Amino acid sequence: MTATRTPNSTEDRLEPVDLGYRQLRLGAGPIAVSFRLRSAIVGAAVAAAVLVLGILGLGLGTYPLSPDAVVRALLGGGDALDRTVVYEWRLARVIAAITLGAFLAVAGALFQTVTRNPLASPDILGLSNGAFTGMLVSVVVFSASWPLMTAGAVIGGLLTALVIWAFAHRGGAQGFRLIVIGIGVSAMLASANTWMLLEVELETAMFASAWGAGTLNGVTGPPLAGAIACGVPLFAVLLFLAPQLRQLDLGDDVAAATGARPQLVRALVLLAAVGLVSISTAVIGPVAFIALAAPQIARRIARTPYLSLPLAALVGALLLLASDLIAQHVLPVTLPVGVVTVSVGGLYLVVTIVQEIRRRA
Repeated sequence: MTATRTPNSTEDRLEPVDLGYRQLRLGAGPIAVSFRLRSAIVGAAVAAAVLVLGILGLGLGTYPLSPDAVVRALLGGGDALDRTVVYEWRLARVIAAITLGAFLAVAGALFQTVTRNPLASPDILGLSNGAFTGMLVSVVVFSASWPLMTAGAVIGGLLTALVIWAFAHRGGAQGFRLIVIGIGVSAMLASANTWMLLEVELETAMFASAWGAGTLNGVTGPPLAGAIACGVPLFAVLLFLAPQLRQLDLGDDVAAATGARPQLVRALVLLAAVGLVSISTAVIGPVAFIALAAPQIARRIARTPYLSLPLAALVGALLLLASDLIAQHVLPVTLPVGVVTVSVGGLYLVVTIVQEIRRRA
């Protein structure tokens, strides 16, 4: 809340101007939490939509279940077959869509915040392809299990980020220069991935090709639990850095004057973002455009001038879950979820580029 003087008044009076913020006071103490009312309402609505689609995803399939049967099974009720269908057949897929969609969206929001460019996302910059390359090398060369595949994906993502930064930093890693270099690196990595798939045995190539399209098929509990266990510490780091990340929007000089360390914050944030992308890629492959679209959709529906990480995470979870339901149950044939996200995201990318060109004109 702020205040302004009212014109044509016989007295100097100050009237409050509502900026959309509210305070929630915890108990009778001095601690209060400030939040935007619209963002809170939008976040609650998106979370409710995620819950509805999650229940729908648990119920749809060759053995359909009604929503009340799904809820009973989740609570331990219902018959044994219903619980088997929910817990053993479908729950891992739904949880993967929600959590990994949130991972991708948060990573995209971080890249867009740090670079101040709505087109800067891990898939556009080539980091998803880099993580997939690292994972392919671990599978093709070392016949690795999931932990080593995850390590390969993280190493591939980090090396790709370093290469892109090294080339872009010479001219100032900002604007479309970073995007163009990222697209070039992504194209080279895609060529390398194709070459590796052509040189390996047919069974390995088919497995890797299906994974490379981005798919939730075959997601099981242990890899998903490992991904969540790796992602939670990264989220904790980001929550700790969130206040300083917001200060970077004011410029490096102002942020440094208020106690932030811009270069260190950027490095830590980008490392966390690369980690989230790599973890997601190791489980479901390089799913495109969730990281690009979710942060901007969240900002627009909340009507905020900045990117909200919690709301972006909810929107990312909703997008990936909805895309998977479309890929499984709406289309005449079952497709990998990455095919749906590419189709929808391509249209979104065109609209975003046109808006960016008009803004710069």
